[in-house]
Amino acid sequence: MRQDVRLFIFLALGFVLGGALLGWWLASGGLTPGREAREASMLTQTAQARVLEVLETGELETGGETRTFQVVSIEVLDGPQEGQLFSLEFGRFQALPEGVRLSPGDRLMVSLQPSPEGETVAFFADFIRTQPLALLGVAFVLFVLLVSRWKGLRGLIGMVLSFAVILGFILPQILAGRDPLLVSIVGSALLLAVTLYLVHGWTVKTHTAVVSTVAALVLTGILAAIFVRSTRLSGFGSEETLFLTQLLGQELNVRGLLLGSILIGALGVLDDLIVSQVSVVFELFRADPSKSRAALFRQAMIVGRDHIAATVNTLVLAYVGASLPLLLLFTFFAEPFILAINRELVAEEVVRALVGSLGLMSAVPLTTALAVRVVQRSGTAKGLPAWMGPMTLDEHVMHHHG
Repeated sequence: MRQDVRLFIFLALGFVLGGALLGWWLASGGLTPGREAREASMLTQTAQARVLEVLETGELETGGETRTFQVVSIEVLDGPQEGQLFSLEFGRFQALPEGVRLSPGDRLMVSLQPSPEGETVAFFADFIRTQPLALLGVAFVLFVLLVSRWKGLRGLIGMVLSFAVILGFILPQILAGRDPLLVSIVGSALLLAVTLYLVHGWTVKTHTAVVSTVAALVLTGILAAIFVRSTRLSGFGSEETLFLTQLLGQELNVRGLLLGSILIGALGVLDDLIVSQVSVVFELFRADPSKSRAALFRQAMIVGRDHIAATVNTLVLAYVGASLPLLLLFTFFAEPFILAINRELVAEEVVRALVGSLGLMSAVPLTTALAVRVVQRSGTAKGLPAWMGPMTLDEHVMHHHG
């Protein structure tokens, strides 16, 4: 391997290791939200409750429509109010799908709030869905293990650790007032270190994927920063952001939060696309090691273009699906396209989708070129350094059992 390529790999691995060390250092610096945020979060207590009895069923007129409501008796199942009984009105203060009714034994999430008279009042918050969600999760895990076996198990462990990084590092850091973009970059490095090497092992293929992902991620971050600034997006494109700024009681870098969300969203898709493209190059080389560098790049890019087309379409449809109620709202009011797309709610999603797509499109030729360079070097007499491990995890396993 030429010196510049070896240096490139060392720099990428150093970035991942440095990100992990920086994350550890930042995590030791007090990550709990401020007192104002904790006090604000405790204004309303959310608890589980069980419906004991339907006390009343009636109808009310709202906006020319007739809506059914119920008054039910509930028992609080946890929290400071555990065991206490409350009366709850269901369907009076919220729009519900037709036919949704409460019955004795139903389990709910309720909000317990103090009234002006000093009494505690219960409001319907949501249904408890833990049982069907648990069944769905078990089915997902079993299917992954059935199809992917031990590699699927490593993937599941990597997914759990990814959530641990997000919930245990990225979110607390942002709540503590640190720059969301810096936190997202460090968190992405941690995710790379955890997931790629856990799933694919210490192999040449994994090193190549890490280098490519880091490069594509940096490029995506630069593009996101350029277009968020040029489109003058403030970051207040959602009600959740407005609520956060009020709840935290401290200044939140909402534009940085937007940039961080774009970066983390792109990382999830880049991970899948880049690993697949590296695998294509390695398998093409394994099938015919005599291929020239140009032929190997050209054949791998045929598959890469299909990856780009399918993944970009998937990415855009995912953003459209998430924004479907908003799009329906603009369609209902028949607002001109030039006005609708200029609204921050819409422009923010457009920037997310197009910046993510640009990152994907740039990742494929970059990944292909690097993977071709690496596998071509492995076929020379000098070969690759022993510290880089086997070419792939499967090759190591086959060699071990052989």
